[in-house]
Amino acid sequence: MNSKIISVSKKRQITIPLKFYKHLGLESEVECSLEDGAIVIRPLHRDAGEFSVEILKDLVSQGYSGDELVKHFETQSKNIKNAVSSMLEEADEIVAGEKSAANFDDIFGSED
Repeated sequence: MNSKIISVSKKRQITIPLKFYKHLGLESEVECSLEDGAIVIRPLHRDAGEFSVEILKDLVSQGYSGDELVKHFETQSKNIKNAVSSMLEEADEIVAGEKSAANFDDIFGSED
């Protein structure tokens, strides 16, 4: 695939060339990372059932079955969806400079 020079707007926005967009099958979100001094943009395809197997295994190990299993599965799935949404919102705030990111000591504490 050819490379292409694209401009960056005053708001730090770029437009991905249509042939790249279509070739990668991009949707409404992409994963962006810094790797070896380069910005890497990858397709992000969210699978609504990403955690389904793990949730079901956990609930079955807790002894749930039948309608009770379905009820708890729906609750756990919703909780995970909400948690992921919150994490993505926080990540967006950090990227936008609206919130500072936690460092190692913030998470694990210092060994003073």
